[in-house]
Parts: sequence; C-alpha cells; structure tokens
Amino acid sequence: MRLLSTSCGKRGEIRHRTQRLGVMHLLLLLGVVLACQGCPEKCTCSSQTVKCQNQDLNAIPHSLPTNTKALFVTGNKISRISAESFPTRLLLLTDLYLSGNKMESVEEMVFENLPNLVRLDLSNNKIRIFSAKAFPDDNKLQIFNLSGAFFNHSYMNTALSFLRVGNLLQLTSLDMSNNDLVVLPDGIFTGLSSLTNLSLQNSSIISIQNGTLKVPPLHDLDLRDNSLRELPNATLAEFSLKPDLQLHLAGNPWRCDCFIEDLVVWLKSSDQVADVHNLTCVEPEGLTRHPLLQVEKSQLDCNYAGDMKSVLETSYVFLGLVLALIGVIFLLVLYLNRKGIKRWMYNIRDACRDHMEGYHYRYEINSDARLANLSINSDV
Repeated sequence: MRLLSTSCGKRGEIRHRTQRLGVMHLLLLLGVVLACQGCPEKCTCSSQTVKCQNQDLNAIPHSLPTNTKALFVTGNKISRISAESFPTRLLLLTDLYLSGNKMESVEEMVFENLPNLVRLDLSNNKIRIFSAKAFPDDNKLQIFNLSGAFFNHSYMNTALSFLRVGNLLQLTSLDMSNNDLVVLPDGIFTGLSSLTNLSLQNSSIISIQNGTLKVPPLHDLDLRDNSLRELPNATLAEFSLKPDLQLHLAGNPWRCDCFIEDLVVWLKSSDQVADVHNLTCVEPEGLTRHPLLQVEKSQLDCNYAGDMKSVLETSYVFLGLVLALIGVIFLLVLYLNRKGIKRWMYNIRDACRDHMEGYHYRYEINSDARLANLSINSDV
C-alpha cells in the first residue's frame, strides 16, 4: 500500500509539472504572436524597440506597439511630422530617432502623445519650420540632437524660436553642431534653465553676443571649428562666472592682433579651456600657426591706422589708374570716329539752320499784312 501511494504521488507531481510547462509555452507563444501582429510593416520589432530604417517611408507608421520604448525611423523621406504622426498615446516611449529623413516641417502638438519622451534625435534633416508649440508644457525632454538639422542660415531665427518658449525646463544636453548659425539669435538659450551640455561645433559662428550664454548653467560648451577670430571681454567675464564650465575652442581662425590681448591673458590664467594647447594664430602672416599661449604682448600688432592708411592710398591709386584708362579709351574712340562725328555735327547744324529759317519766314509773313493776304490768296 505504501508503494502504491508513493507511485501515485509521483505521477500527480509529474502531471502537474507537465501542465505548468505547457501553460508557460502557450503564454510564450501567445506573446510572440501578439508581438508579430503589433509590429508595423517594413519595421522590425525586438523587445520594446521598433526600427523602421531606410525603407523610403513617407510617414511614421501608426500601428506601433503600445509598449514601445525606443523608436528608430531614420533614413526615410518624411518631409513633415504633425500631431497626426503619433495618433496613439505612447506612455512608455522615451527615445525617438528621426534623423536623415529630409524633414522640413515640425508642426504644433506633434509630441503631445509622447509625454515621457526623454531623448529626441532630429539630426541631418532640412528643417525650415519648427513650431513653438511642438512640445507640451509638461514635457520631460532631456537630450536633444539637432546636429545638421536645419536647412540654412536664412531660416535659423524662425526655426529656433521654439527654444525661447521656456517649456524645455528639463533639457540638459543640446547638440546644434554642423548648422549654419553664423550669429546666435538673441535670447535663444534664456529658457533653458537646466542646460549643462551645449555643442555648437562647426556652425560658422563669427561672434558670441553679450548675454547669449548667461542663463544656462553650462558645464561643457563646444565651440570648435567655427569662425571666431576673437572673444570680447564681456563673453570672457560670462565664462569666468561659470567655474565648472569646460570650453573647447580649437579650430577657430584666431587673429593675433591687439584686440586679442585680453583673450591671451585670460587663457594663460584660466583652466576652463580643455584644448587650450591647440589654439593657434591664423593672422597675421608672421604668427601663423603660432600657439596662443606663446604669444607675447610685444608680438601683437595694433598699428591698424597705418595699415588702413596704406590700404586707402593703394585704393586711391588704383582708382585713379582705372579712371585714366577709361578716359584714354574714350578719347581713342572719339579719334577713330572723328569723321563720322564731324558729319553728324554738320547734319545737326543744317537741320537746326533749316528749322530756324522756317521760323524766320513765318515771322516775316505774320508781321507784314500784305504778305499775309498774298499767302492766303495763294492758298485759295
């Protein structure tokens, strides 16, 4: 009896384990089927990541799994995104990559259904319009990549107006490299109170206006490969007020003249420039490729008045030569056409003479009554 009860117990335990394994396999199979059904066409889905890359898509797929955390829609032909691009509320989506889509327009309320979006990549597009109402007021965006995102400089001021709205309160990292910025618009960063990392590398920036970088609590600022020739004292003072700030300034065409003297002094006393040993002069010719840290005050040429005077004198001489050449050519043309000009003047003289004789004849007729009557009778 004991052996019978023991064998029955073992059989029940085996049956229970078999049923439990069967249920687990069924649930796993059901999960795979649901995942396959929820994945959009031309996309691949893995775990909570959806990738729709290089598929010539004209719009963002709508049938996205609701549990999506990371979405890659890159290398397509999506010219615009709007509120219709994300009709379903994706509460778990934190990372969105939309680079390389030739995108031109980012319209209002486009990210309304992505309340937990933390990382956004819009790099390598051709954005002309970026609505100031694209992000909801309670957005959680922290990392924003706009490298090479804009069409050209003429659209920059309008396209960047969304940064001034002040609703990107949690944004800590902003990449605006490889854009044709030239000059940063006024107040562009005043609403970014949490910004610590800012990249403006290779953006053709020629100057930084006073107060542009005053508000953000920056820790890392990349200004490499721009067109900076000098930095004004006000900008240096703003940098000094941020002791935790690390700057990157290499690759700029520094002009080593008297106007850069304060920058050289500041570089020698500050430890904020990470690549300070890579800063070199481009002008004047005598200091080309000379490290800024090794430039002495006596080497900084400030005699711009004399240089400008010599330039003006050279310009005046050149202008005089050009005018003289034009005069010689004009006289040569007159000489070569002297016969034609003489004939033309004779013709004008004869025409004027005939015209005046006609006026004189009419005057004599009108003044003499007899000639006037004779003229009338002859007409009759």
